[in-house]
Amino acid sequence: MQFHAMETRSAKRKKIAQKQQDNNAKTTPSKDLISDLPDDIIHQILLLLPIKSVAQMSVLSKRWKFLWTTFPYLDFTTLNPFPLISSKSHKKNSNFEKSRHPFSSTRLDFITQVLNLRDIKYKDIRVLCFRASLSFSCLNRLVRNAIRHNVRELDIEVETEFDYDNFFNFPRCVISSESLSVLKLKSGFRLPPSKIMKDGFQSLQTLSLSQVILYNQPSLFDLFSESSFPLLRNLHLDLCFGLTHLRVACRVLEDLRLERCYQLQGLDVSCGKLVRMKVVSCFDSYSEKTWVRINVPNVEHLFWQYNAVTDVTVFENSSFLHEASIGLFMLKEGKVDLDRLQSANTFLCGLSHVHSLTLQSQTIEVLSNYSFFVLPFENLKSLELRTGFNKSNVEAISCLFRSSPTLHTLILEITNDYKIERKQWNRDLWDMNNTEEEQYWESHIPCLKSFLEHLKVVKIQGFQDCANEVTLAKFLLKNGKNLEEMILCTGHSNRRDTLRRQKIRSQMMGFSWASSNAKVEFQ
Repeated sequence: MQFHAMETRSAKRKKIAQKQQDNNAKTTPSKDLISDLPDDIIHQILLLLPIKSVAQMSVLSKRWKFLWTTFPYLDFTTLNPFPLISSKSHKKNSNFEKSRHPFSSTRLDFITQVLNLRDIKYKDIRVLCFRASLSFSCLNRLVRNAIRHNVRELDIEVETEFDYDNFFNFPRCVISSESLSVLKLKSGFRLPPSKIMKDGFQSLQTLSLSQVILYNQPSLFDLFSESSFPLLRNLHLDLCFGLTHLRVACRVLEDLRLERCYQLQGLDVSCGKLVRMKVVSCFDSYSEKTWVRINVPNVEHLFWQYNAVTDVTVFENSSFLHEASIGLFMLKEGKVDLDRLQSANTFLCGLSHVHSLTLQSQTIEVLSNYSFFVLPFENLKSLELRTGFNKSNVEAISCLFRSSPTLHTLILEITNDYKIERKQWNRDLWDMNNTEEEQYWESHIPCLKSFLEHLKVVKIQGFQDCANEVTLAKFLLKNGKNLEEMILCTGHSNRRDTLRRQKIRSQMMGFSWASSNAKVEFQ
């Protein structure tokens, strides 16, 4: 009983102490630790929130209202894009537009008001981004307002009412801005004359232009130079309509991307510090005369995809080239153009120092039309080939093997072309050692000696049990002295195909392999 009484008194004392703590917490005002932080740190916290939430927080206190007027990161892309407001029909249909989209004018006014309410002492804007549908006059007004606030990064994507006779003229205030370092503009617009643009963009480090109309000035051959863009490090041109000739010779440029410039006929790239280059869908094979000159001695990553083979190619070797993905194509109509085939060969010779190479299916077809002399890829460790792997391109694949004497990993992605009839593998073919496919590969053992000694990993995707691919797998197992792993990805198949593949698998396990460490895996 005495112990129970002591325990009860102890519990009472704890309850009284807890009650006193609760009362003190209620009477003592909690300290606002976040508001005591420096402006720069609070700006970084607010950067994680949508712009609408940041604006709503301005009503919390005078301190937060001041922070809102100095917030340097204005990203309006979190707001829903407002509808197109035509400069000609805005007044005429203003009542209709307001009734149809009651918040559209509010959003447009919101951006303008935010820019106008900037504190004079802290008016500089680091980032301004918005996506919208605007008239030419509204877009011009917003851009000029942003430049007046010394914006550093301007990212605009606008849908405007334009046609090929009515363009949005590129604001000249952007060209002369001394604060702007990043400019990303996506809209149907027309560039000023080159002589005007040459004297601007002195502080620009990143430039991304999309949907540029160049039919009346189809050449940018004298624009992207060291004098015009002395600090430019990143250049992205996309959907430049009417662009026929382009020269890029910026001294400090590191990243160049050209995409969907379909009318391009001549490209000259000479950049000593370029590290990454991507050219996609930028040549039309119907052009009468096309040419490419590439001098990028320090490039590490090259992506050249969905481009027609040009008539003339000059490609200087890059000893630092680490990764390349190549997709060349030629029209099949008419006779084979030997000049373009030689041009494709020159292009591939420029990749002789590459470490990882991917060749698209159309590139394999181009190689199959010509007896290529390709410089050995002495540094090549990974080769990925995407091909239908039919009888016509076996020679090209063999040529690539011969040119890869130190290859470590081979990835063969077989694309299933239903227009091409492929011979299915069966037991009779397996028992025959003198099939045409096997005779071909066996005859190339001497020239493939180094390739077979260094190859360690083989992966065949889209394995369909056809004669060419089964014969190749068998050949690599029988002669790959240091082969460690072979992965055969069969993909989706019906029950009948599964039974045949089980037979092929058991047959593969039944003959002697050159490497005792090799493992075969069916997926």
